Amino acid sequence: MKINHNRHVLAVQSIEVTGDFFAQALGFREVFNDGNWRFMQLDDCVMMLGECPDAAPMQNLGDHQYFAYLNVDDADSFLARCNAAGAEVTSPIADKPWKMREFGVRTPDGHRIMIGHNL
Repeated sequence: MKINHNRHVLAVQSIEVTGDFFAQALGFREVFNDGNWRFMQLDDCVMMLGECPDAAPMQNLGDHQYFAYLNVDDADSFLARCNAAGAEVTSPIADKPWKMREFGVRTPDGHRIMIGHNL
């Protein structure tokens, strides 16, 4: 599995909970943690998680919950890992007219990610 070039900064309720989600559901590893920031990396993709316990809940932001589309080499493998970790899948895997095989997943904070590979 490989992600091609993405870096994101996210305000999260708990860097521990959200970082653990990225590790268990998507296979990221921790590369930095100072108690306020936790950076998670997989291949060339880095998620920079900032602890913001008073941030507005993502569920209040509607479609603005989406923050990333991860173009990977095998969406089915990523989905299998997400399912094994008990992650919330928001849209089932499907081949799309825009020539992507993709699915959606939600982080514990409510951020939504689309994950897909080129058909």
